[in-house]
Amino acid sequence: MALTPILYIVAALAEIGGCFAFWAWARMGRSIGWLAPGLLSLACFAYLLTFVESDAAGRAYAAYGGLYIACALAWLWAVEGIAPDRWDVIGALVCLVGAAIILWGPRGG
Repeated sequence: MALTPILYIVAALAEIGGCFAFWAWARMGRSIGWLAPGLLSLACFAYLLTFVESDAAGRAYAAYGGLYIACALAWLWAVEGIAPDRWDVIGALVCLVGAAIILWGPRGG
């Protein structure tokens, strides 16, 4: 269980990096060469999620969403130079609480 948040964070960075490569090519006029590492990064993201300890893929993906949102806002700040505002932060916190409930909430036998 302790490894799951780390896997989610690394997977999120891989997904965001892969998606950003496509964004850079399509919206920022970067070369098509950005797509190959973008595809590799997206494949890495999908592979990393297979290591998450969960009894169901859908639950693992749902919980991942909360960490993805927080990581996307960190990317916004660190890579794009735009500081998240208070609504971004509040929204991310709500999502992280939701992810924790999905991952670690008690399950009936």
